[in-house]
Amino acid sequence: MLLLAATIAAQYDYIIVGGGTSGLVVAHRLSEDPKTSVLVIEAGPSVLDNINVTDIDRLNYTYDSSIDWAYQTVPQAYGGRTQVLRAGKALGGTSVMNGAAYARAEVAQIDSWQEIGNDGWTWRKLLPYYFRSENISAPNQTQIEAGVSIDPKYHGSSGPLSVGFFDLHKGDHDLTTVFNRTLGSMGIPPNPDLNSGHMRGFTIHPSTVDVANVRNDAARAYYWPYENRPNLHVKLNTLVNRIVWGDRNQGGNEGDLTATGVEVIMGRKKRHVIHARKEVILAAGALGSPAILERSGVGNPSILRKLNIPVQINLPSVGENLQDQLNTSIVVSTNTPVTGTRTVAFASAPDIFGSSVESVAASTRSQLVQYANDTANASHGAMKTEDLLRLFEIQHDHIFSKDLPVAEFVFLLRGDQSIHTGYWGLLPFARGNSHIVSADPTIPPVVNPNYGMLDWDVQVQIAMSKFLRKMYKTGEFGDLIANESLPGLSVVPDDASDETWATWIGEQYTPNYHVIGTTSMLPRSMGGVVDNRLKVYGTTNVRVVDASIQPLQLCGHPMANLYAIAEWVSDMIKEGATD
Repeated sequence: MLLLAATIAAQYDYIIVGGGTSGLVVAHRLSEDPKTSVLVIEAGPSVLDNINVTDIDRLNYTYDSSIDWAYQTVPQAYGGRTQVLRAGKALGGTSVMNGAAYARAEVAQIDSWQEIGNDGWTWRKLLPYYFRSENISAPNQTQIEAGVSIDPKYHGSSGPLSVGFFDLHKGDHDLTTVFNRTLGSMGIPPNPDLNSGHMRGFTIHPSTVDVANVRNDAARAYYWPYENRPNLHVKLNTLVNRIVWGDRNQGGNEGDLTATGVEVIMGRKKRHVIHARKEVILAAGALGSPAILERSGVGNPSILRKLNIPVQINLPSVGENLQDQLNTSIVVSTNTPVTGTRTVAFASAPDIFGSSVESVAASTRSQLVQYANDTANASHGAMKTEDLLRLFEIQHDHIFSKDLPVAEFVFLLRGDQSIHTGYWGLLPFARGNSHIVSADPTIPPVVNPNYGMLDWDVQVQIAMSKFLRKMYKTGEFGDLIANESLPGLSVVPDDASDETWATWIGEQYTPNYHVIGTTSMLPRSMGGVVDNRLKVYGTTNVRVVDASIQPLQLCGHPMANLYAIAEWVSDMIKEGATD
């Protein structure tokens, strides 16, 4: 139930900080036991009846609104601009203002989490939790005729989260067919189900929408149907300042800290402590959770001491290992009206680099040590070159040996004669950071993603740009496309050098808002912040459950994976619960 300030209890079994994609899953599952009390603290409001949320086509109206954290980056060396990172500040978190794409990951990527020291984390073990969260709506005949397909054995049909497809109608000049044929002729096949654990190919992706095409965000799926549970409380419009600690000898390993609650800011900056009997669970997002840890004295001592924050746990990697993707766009116009829907293609390095892929692989491998060294130097001493090199070698293997997708193209029809293609490199090597600059929770962290810091990240974006130009001149597109308006041949000629492309991309790119890694699930010796049960190192009862725990980027979108991860961790919490 939603709470007024006066109705907050003094103590709960579990306090969950952040009522977003992950936090509401955990709250829902823990409160299934009527004897377990759960409090969710959310910084934003309810958006249940907000048309800009429910109608996905109105997504852009949520940007820079009261429900957008709109985190500012420092000016980026690549492109020389400050960027804005979107994140949902509302009940439902970023699931209320994202593109709603339901796209998981590659089998090899989840399996690699175990390879780097997270025992038990494999695709096979995570797959049942994708099923648990999902309620797939099988495509209807009209959608099938328009190109939609799924393989039912990879989907759940009884979970809280509605997953389906928008109303689709195949017109006389249907772009879906043209994309399918053209990409097929270029070696990229159709993918009958991108959520099978193998994502390469062309497809129409499912979205988190119900049968009425209303966005099914985390609150609609995991909270509102259960809002009357007396043991599940939600406090909106409330900032969490820090975790409150008890003695070091209250349980667990000798010297580990036990959280006894959280300090919140209510009303006119009035501070109030709410106590937790069992656990404090951070689900405040990839930029929110590390900030709360730092204000709680968990992080890099050199950062905390400057702010007069007592160091409780020396964990320098808090806020480090930040990863996001570069997003750019090419726009073309057609010489005749066309129809179509949002489609997507995932392409591998051989797909976009063609015959030069082996030389690109060799060149990238030769730079990995330098990549690791440069990244370590930019990490405030938190990450070691040898550990980063191990992570980079795994990613290189994914890209060039396993041929996992490195590129995502999203094709959108704007009007009936304009095609907008947004595209991004899926697996960047650059790492950035996010750190607080004040002990005041109303002061946002300083965020530096280091976009384009390493050659590969720009190189893959250039190759994708060239691939798109080639595609729009191939086969049926050769007759259909009238001109390119972005960037346009006057800005980037057909024979443009890579330097010209790199300059244009630097001027045009935006973040992709897939920020991960800032409290990574890794061995502590490798720069990890949480263990394989998402418990913060040096604590007995604090976990992080959000995108910040992902140690490496995935080929899919964060949301589908976060729902599954949160479902699994909910089971872990229940297994470890004690009276």
